[in-house]
Amino acid sequence: MPSDLLEHARRAKGFMPEDEGDLLYRVARERLPHGPALEVGTYCGKSGIYLGAAAREVSAAGTPATVFTVDHHRGSEENQAGWEHHDTSVVDAEFGLMDTLGQFRKNIARAGLENHVIAIVGQSTTVAAHWRTPLSLLFIDGGHGTEPARDDFLGWPRWVDAGGYLAIHDVFPDPTEGGRPPYEQIYLPALASGQFTEIDVVGSLRILQRTSGSAGDPVG
Repeated sequence: MPSDLLEHARRAKGFMPEDEGDLLYRVARERLPHGPALEVGTYCGKSGIYLGAAAREVSAAGTPATVFTVDHHRGSEENQAGWEHHDTSVVDAEFGLMDTLGQFRKNIARAGLENHVIAIVGQSTTVAAHWRTPLSLLFIDGGHGTEPARDDFLGWPRWVDAGGYLAIHDVFPDPTEGGRPPYEQIYLPALASGQFTEIDVVGSLRILQRTSGSAGDPVG
């Protein structure tokens, strides 16, 4: 990870440990020469900087690389008032709602990654329903409730191309370590589909490779 962008990632609000961010950067650097990457769940852009760092490096080597990030920027269930990860500094005073879009844009701009990291502002389910582009890398770190996690699985992994990677954050096989939906609603169904094989793990970040099927084919 280039030192200048690592400092930007460290300063950005978010929940991505540095060792997991480094793995995300490395797999993005590996896959981006083969096509775009997409992140589900952006928050303030910490993980987007890791992905964007890889895109900048790949682009500098001669292959234009793009990372799309999908988020409604109103905060997922666990970011709302009364929950552990609520942060009042990202609440819009006029509407009384979470609004992380401004902080995301500032963090990406400060890192000089606006040409590489493209924000799509909207509900994951809505965007997925219209998405048709094969992905070299899909990173799912969206809502951690049961329904949002299930929706992300139903909407997005089908667009991972043959040989591409599915990265899933906050996967906790041990229920004493964290919430269950990413593990139960995304990770296990992906493996059970027979189309994905786990190839790397750091902390709660799991990397799976699509070993059968191709972009557009249903998963599960």
